[in-house]
Amino acid sequence: MPVAVIVLGAVAIGCVPAAHLLASAQWPRRSPAVAIALWQALGLGWGVATVGALAGFGVAGLEAGQAGRRPLLTTGVSTLARTSRGGVTTAPRSGPGASVATATERAARELFGSAGPAARFSNAMYDLRLVSLMASVLLLAVLCWILLAAVQGVLRARHRQMALLKLLAHGDPKVPGALVVDHPAATAYCVPGLRSAIVISAGTLNLLDQAELAAVLEHERAHLRARHDLVLLPFTALLRAFRWSATAREANRAVSLLVEMMADDRARRHRPARELATALLRVGVSGGGQAPTGALAAADQPGGDLAARVTRLLRPPPDLPLYSAVLLCSVAALVVIAPTAAMLLPL
Repeated sequence: MPVAVIVLGAVAIGCVPAAHLLASAQWPRRSPAVAIALWQALGLGWGVATVGALAGFGVAGLEAGQAGRRPLLTTGVSTLARTSRGGVTTAPRSGPGASVATATERAARELFGSAGPAARFSNAMYDLRLVSLMASVLLLAVLCWILLAAVQGVLRARHRQMALLKLLAHGDPKVPGALVVDHPAATAYCVPGLRSAIVISAGTLNLLDQAELAAVLEHERAHLRARHDLVLLPFTALLRAFRWSATAREANRAVSLLVEMMADDRARRHRPARELATALLRVGVSGGGQAPTGALAAADQPGGDLAARVTRLLRPPPDLPLYSAVLLCSVAALVVIAPTAAMLLPL
């Protein structure tokens, strides 16, 4: 088995238990930015490694005369092109054991005939490698399609939301820079994009005092400035495609919570943490906080996650030590770099 395929397979398999461990860890609340970087690295590293491992296993032994001289990525593209033309052949044996292997195969053919166990095993391996190569192409296409479909869906939802806001929303001096919708339910959310907007419901204006409203506005501005919607998009897309996967559900929930914590941290730089905490509790207890598709709401979290955010605001945990943050960022970089480099290694 080529070293490149072993590296890719190890990374692809290792990313799954690593994601489960990260989802249950407590340290991400001390440094949400570092944790999000690690989540992104695990997602990207798993995708590259899985596609590469399937392609590498399929390429090994299919592309005649190329093994050991060209990188996996180049060989895979060449093999795929030749497969479409029906020109793929199994690689000839070479090296010190070539004559022994050839003699063994010749003896097996003479003993069992062309349809003997040796021939059937060789044909089965050929078919398995071809299926693996096709599976890698299919997985890559599915992942790209999922992401593009999610982007299209979010853009469509935001366009519809902005069109509705033009008709229904209006300004209010209590919340400068935000749009107010006459709705009794308490909710506050932002619609990211080139033409972003912060939306506050009339129910929220009646529920919160001026200080709490200012804290909520800072929270939503933090989402818009940091473009947290782009951070969430890949995880939301994976969740829609793989709702049966516990790993996809854990990743989406964890990253959603970390994004809200990052916005909380930025908001408390400008406003007292207690103001935002009481605003979140008021909106959460009232049953509001839900945001439309493509938007980010201040209190759109399950009960336990919302309680964790409030506790963190009132009793902030200590930041991660610098050496720990550097180590975790190095691990995140390695998870992406290792499978990428393996794709460039010769088979």
